[in-house]
Amino acid sequence: MIANTLKKVVPVRDGEIGAMLLATAYGFCILLSYYILRPVRDEISVEDRGNLQYLWTAVFLVMVFVAVPLYSAVVSRFSRGVFVPLANRFFAANLLIFVALLYLLPESARPWIDRVFYVWTSVFALFVVTVFWGFIVDLFHNEQGKRIFGFIAMGASVGAIAGSSLTAELVTIVPVFTLLLIAVVPLEAAAWCAHILHRRSGLANVAMRKEESEPIRGTAFTGMRVVFASPYLRHIALFIALMTFASTMLYYQQADLIRDAFPDDRAARQALLANIDRAVNVITVFTQAFLTAHVIKRVGIGLSLAFIPGLAFLGFLSLGIYPLLAVLVVAQVAYRAGRYAVAKPAREVLFTVVGREERYKSKSFLDAAVYRGGDLASGWIYTGLAAIGLSLGAIALVAIPFAAIWAGTGLALGRRQENIVRQDPRSDSKAPGVHQTATQ
Repeated sequence: MIANTLKKVVPVRDGEIGAMLLATAYGFCILLSYYILRPVRDEISVEDRGNLQYLWTAVFLVMVFVAVPLYSAVVSRFSRGVFVPLANRFFAANLLIFVALLYLLPESARPWIDRVFYVWTSVFALFVVTVFWGFIVDLFHNEQGKRIFGFIAMGASVGAIAGSSLTAELVTIVPVFTLLLIAVVPLEAAAWCAHILHRRSGLANVAMRKEESEPIRGTAFTGMRVVFASPYLRHIALFIALMTFASTMLYYQQADLIRDAFPDDRAARQALLANIDRAVNVITVFTQAFLTAHVIKRVGIGLSLAFIPGLAFLGFLSLGIYPLLAVLVVAQVAYRAGRYAVAKPAREVLFTVVGREERYKSKSFLDAAVYRGGDLASGWIYTGLAAIGLSLGAIALVAIPFAAIWAGTGLALGRRQENIVRQDPRSDSKAPGVHQTATQ
């Protein structure tokens, strides 16, 4: 009965249902943990707004010189069945360390604990999601991804709703370290989901080729070489860079407007940010449940990718005319919901037509150097524009042309992906796929 109900909503086939549900549970746990922590992190950016660009500089340096080399070393030594659960448990252990610091150190140490936590959470957000999607793309091939990635992403969004709702309800009545302890539990559950998925996908070495259970060789620089050697991956890098510019502009404007609205109430700011997250993810879940798979399948990857820059264009135009908190909230909710519901699944489908080494190594480089590098550059651009006297509304208008270029990049990228599949039909199943024998 569950299978029949699912097939009415999602274009999933019998042999894929078990793996799809496990992958969905994995995504739910990851986003549940992150969205418990996200409002705490974002409130730190509001409280420490004058140092935000320095925090983002620290995030970039940690990502490039610590996190990426460490990630590359792990994936070069262990199979995905080992390093995926290991990544989740590593971050869970880090949360326990933060709890100990908050509990044992004096209140005077809190600003520096906050700053370290902000940097850590930014690294955590990228890496657990990168590892999750890299693993999922390794399980499902291109044609499957177009049909079921939307549903898997929906499960992640339900986790995000649960996490942001939990924080919104608890943040004014429990200390922060309690939220951190709660976030540890879903990370451990995610580790078990990944372990079971890996084991079931490789039963008797029939449904999984031998190479897919082996470590992915290479160094921290392999991803950079892979991206620069491939016009397709360079195009993805450009799309991500433009996306980070738009996201950063909205993020900084959010920090400015919320700080002006709640100058002295940290709990109120955290509650507002959690409620924004909740609204984003409610809309995202509805879209992913009923629209995403059908939109991607019918209009194609290019138009799906271009839709979100269109929302950013409208958001910046509205903020340029009316630079108010209410307008910002509407623009941010619409932009982020569209990005998570449509752009994220569509972007992950792009990686289903490349090989395993390109997939894992390029994604770590893109998410570290390009994503966080784009954040860093965009943050300093925003700070510079504000320093020369541009108002929040004027900065929003400056961002409009970049949103238009971003939309064109998405359309072109969709055409490239379609050309790869057309020229080499085997690329449509380059990822191993989930076989019926492994998912019953």
